[in-house]
Amino acid sequence: MTSQLNASQSELKEEFSQPIDAFMAYLRHEKQYSEHTLGQYKRQLIQAALVFQQDCHDWLGVSPDHIRRFSMQLRSKQYNPRSINLKLSCIRSLYKFLKAKHQHHQTLINPGEGIKGPKFQKPLPKNLDVDQMAQLLELPEDDALAVRDKAMMELMYSSGLRVSELVNANLNDIREGEIRVLGKGSKERVVPVGNKALAALEAWLKLRPQFAIEGDPALFVSKQKRRISTRHVHERMKDWGLKQGISTPVHPHKLRHSFASHMLESSGDLRAVQEMLGHSSLSATQVYTHVDFQHLAKVYDKAHPRAKKSK
Repeated sequence: MTSQLNASQSELKEEFSQPIDAFMAYLRHEKQYSEHTLGQYKRQLIQAALVFQQDCHDWLGVSPDHIRRFSMQLRSKQYNPRSINLKLSCIRSLYKFLKAKHQHHQTLINPGEGIKGPKFQKPLPKNLDVDQMAQLLELPEDDALAVRDKAMMELMYSSGLRVSELVNANLNDIREGEIRVLGKGSKERVVPVGNKALAALEAWLKLRPQFAIEGDPALFVSKQKRRISTRHVHERMKDWGLKQGISTPVHPHKLRHSFASHMLESSGDLRAVQEMLGHSSLSATQVYTHVDFQHLAKVYDKAHPRAKKSK
């Protein structure tokens, strides 16, 4: 994938290529974006630049009309609305960077500002219900790797962790029923860990010396005696979903969705769930309020004085 990106970027004029490299360096070192996210940004910007350079000398020569035509071109090629909106968002972000980081660009007007992509309906997060979670987590106790995997899944479901937060967790991050998490943008938060997850972690820590090199701080390690990778976590959870007879594919983010949905169903406290998930904006958390509308409707009917039916 990297070689393909480099090959595409080699076709760009220097005036388009250099700002992309500078923007990538900013996102990597200052914003601490993951390699996956960086690759996404780079792909979108290279694709746009290959089109813009046909009519423009550099990024400063790109006008709102160029961006509108680019958007229409994508629609004519049957790109889905989500993909088009992603490309437009990346373009807007590049121009914000150019204006903020370079004095001679202070008068720059962001040509992508105000240009909206096609509307699309965000899919609701898919989660496992409480019974499915219990079924998934009934793992055998006589297999060391199963004990490790149960601890990982219990922790993710208990505390709503991202998979990157799980694999980067260290032994000393867990204290007194809480876990210290380094989330997106290197933002730190502290999240409670439930009793079942603590018990699963305790069982794993007794077996961990079989796999870990002495002095390794990683909470979860693999048979190769290295910190477990996100890819390995995905593979293990997918396999356990099949073995445990779960009717829908299991992956790490589904456990995070399940945590958020079940917490909101039980508490209704959107702000608290936002804090635990590490969402920077409330709107990112609000999507979970639509997951179980029937449950919320029942709560409303029972609690609101004007909703009660007269006898």
